[in-house]
Amino acid sequence: MVRQLEKSDASTQQVEPKFRPGAVVFSGDGEPQTPESIVRRLGELLAAGRLEQDSYSQGGSVAALESRVAADLGKEAAVWMPTGTLANHLALRRHAGTRSRVVLQEQSHIYHDEGDGLTKLSGLNAVPLAHGRPYFTADELRTALEQAVSGRVMNPVGAVSIESPVRRQAGQIVPWDEMRTIVEQCREEGIPSHLDGARLYMMSAATGVGVREYAALFDSVYVSMYKYFGSPFGGIVAGTHEFIDTMFHDRRMFGGGLSSAYLPAALSLDRIDGFEAQYGKAFAKAKALFLLLGELPGIEVRAFEHGSNIFELVLDDAIDMDALVEKQLEFEIVLPWPNPDWARPLLHVNTTLLRRSNEEIVAAFAEASSTGN
Repeated sequence: MVRQLEKSDASTQQVEPKFRPGAVVFSGDGEPQTPESIVRRLGELLAAGRLEQDSYSQGGSVAALESRVAADLGKEAAVWMPTGTLANHLALRRHAGTRSRVVLQEQSHIYHDEGDGLTKLSGLNAVPLAHGRPYFTADELRTALEQAVSGRVMNPVGAVSIESPVRRQAGQIVPWDEMRTIVEQCREEGIPSHLDGARLYMMSAATGVGVREYAALFDSVYVSMYKYFGSPFGGIVAGTHEFIDTMFHDRRMFGGGLSSAYLPAALSLDRIDGFEAQYGKAFAKAKALFLLLGELPGIEVRAFEHGSNIFELVLDDAIDMDALVEKQLEFEIVLPWPNPDWARPLLHVNTTLLRRSNEEIVAAFAEASSTGN
């Protein structure tokens, strides 16, 4: 069970359990990885001749992954990064140059979770919009752009970043039409746009909009290589040849030119094939499952208006949520609860749903909810 420490505890770090191979895990975007599963997969890749060494994150399996993702996204080139934090930072640093303002969502990872890295490390000032909401509108962006050039000292915006989905907002996405309008506005103003698309492949499966369609809007795109591709770490930044060329120097300057990066790169490359089809099956299965769960007394699964793969589990007050979670473990169904950041339990759709039939999962919920009264 993905249990977090009590809300009264100062720490909110997750206690990571070991999941059985057949468990349905309503947490995270991908299938849980263990040391054993990673070592086993590396052994299989080695036996198949699919591990090619790199030289400080250049060449080998790293280059193969870069080429593959660039092709998937319809971009000219790509560069591997050890973390998403570094990927987003270096992309925005290169876009902005001497223009120090970067417009982004107040709820974004870059603004909240990277320790003001843009300012401290690269002299860039984050301009947060849409406080407490998943996305800003084109009108809000227009106001920010006008304010940047109408003060006593003109300080134009150097880059605009959009994160989608937004995990601080339960995986809600920026609607396609709004995203397109924002990026078109950036293009008209000559301002580079960057997509923090860590979960782009998953978002595409959820919305039906292709990864290439999303990527085509933006000058650069970051995609995570570990959130659902079965690798322990890594990400990709993609863009034009001119944009990506020599970025490996920036990567090394920031301490990201790792030796033996071919190991996580090969694991990611292995899982990209067939991902969208498998995730599509999981979403279709989840849609049918949630309708069935809604027929049980006291249970509703609620979708967000602009959601991705996260749904709210709404329970009648008579159902003891803690007891339900404990009981579900007996059926090898894992529910992420409690959650200090969200009032209701959140169900994450991922490919572990394909491990069990909907009938089995519904039966488990029926028994667990009845014993939790």
